[in-house]
Amino acid sequence: MSEFKPSLGLLDATMIVAGNMIGSGIFIVSADITRNVGSIGWLLLVWLITGFMTLTAALSYGELGGLFPKAGGQYVYLKEAYNPLLGFLYGWSFFTVIQTATIAAVGVAFAKFTAYLFPGLGESKTLAIAVIVLLTFINTRGVRSGKLLQTTITITKLLSLFGLIAFGLAAANGAIWKANWTGAWHLHGLSATGQVTGYLPIAALGAVAAAMVGSIFSSDSWHNVTFIAGEIKNPKRNIALALGLGTAIVTLVYLSANVMYTAVLPLQGIASAEKDRVAVTAAQVIFGPGGTMIIALLIMVSTFGCNNGLILAGARVYYTMAKDGLFFRRTGELNRHSVPEFALWLQCIFASAWCLSGKYGDLLDMISFVVVGFYMLTIAGIFILRRKRPDAERPVRAVGYPVLPVLYILMGLTFCGLLIVYKPRFTWPGLIITLLGIPVYYFVRRQAKGAEGVAPAAAN
Repeated sequence: MSEFKPSLGLLDATMIVAGNMIGSGIFIVSADITRNVGSIGWLLLVWLITGFMTLTAALSYGELGGLFPKAGGQYVYLKEAYNPLLGFLYGWSFFTVIQTATIAAVGVAFAKFTAYLFPGLGESKTLAIAVIVLLTFINTRGVRSGKLLQTTITITKLLSLFGLIAFGLAAANGAIWKANWTGAWHLHGLSATGQVTGYLPIAALGAVAAAMVGSIFSSDSWHNVTFIAGEIKNPKRNIALALGLGTAIVTLVYLSANVMYTAVLPLQGIASAEKDRVAVTAAQVIFGPGGTMIIALLIMVSTFGCNNGLILAGARVYYTMAKDGLFFRRTGELNRHSVPEFALWLQCIFASAWCLSGKYGDLLDMISFVVVGFYMLTIAGIFILRRKRPDAERPVRAVGYPVLPVLYILMGLTFCGLLIVYKPRFTWPGLIITLLGIPVYYFVRRQAKGAEGVAPAAAN
């Protein structure tokens, strides 16, 4: 088969957005955020800022999805707005770290929490790889198999999360809530042992940026739905709707979950949660000793569904790059089920290698700078494309244009600038990985041109 089959409706696309966003982050990263900001007001504000940025970016991407309703998503947007090199650098970073290391991290999270329910398995990297292989196989059987699994699991985990939040708010402790709101806007460091560290005014902004690394990672991958535009029914309309609905639902879940955490746990309890497992600590308060098992089961479902969406969407980027002569040629082929099977298995191999390396977590922390940088460039591309292609059909236009896109870019620049100054370890590894793609790009282009030159000679 040479073309994708449009078989995903609005509900399926929305569940891909929400399912890809909700992995294990919301159950864990609030501990590190609390250690960085030290107060309930700033904890919730970090999540609110991240949610606003994510929703703003998603509403902006809706215009690009309608303008280029085909597989490839952000890679295509960058290539069309700027040049093939920038598109390739995104695709290169996406394959080497952003997508494959995320798949590995989510797979290992699944294995760790499975160990709560089945201790005999241990926190096995083998189990993580087995799940990645299983989900890859399911997705090679056609997009219908992947979408059914994704939609079912995402609806299940959303209902479960809302249920957890409802039970938590019902069990809210008034004394803890009142104590947490005392000095709610005092920005300071709070160690796991309770030590308080004051910040100078400018350094305080650096602490907020460092805190947002976790919330941005937890909110990432919302744009994966744009990678599979060629398989979405009525993509010019449904991509924008799915982006808006999916990110809005997840933003509500994340804010509500953190309100619930602070209603049942003191800030010190959040900051010192064992292995940062805030949700486990909260569930033990809400449900008693059985709370650990409840959260373990919820995270198993959440990470399983998240990885299915990541695996399904990621391979479409490599497929589109191959069609442009910028990736392995076989990744640009579809199997009899109309999916890029070779691209799926290549992604599986690379993600499995990250599982074995154990370095995916460090790299994901360090890639936040690059991820936000590409988001800013993509959103800036809306302005460029409106000038380059003023008469192009735009079924959906960026909400709040030009104010909201400009605001996102300014917030992104502030975030990245603060990381450069105060947390350089979160910036240089991602930059190096991205820039390594430049010589790779020119090598691939040279090889492609050489192959084009050989073909006519062979024909003669």
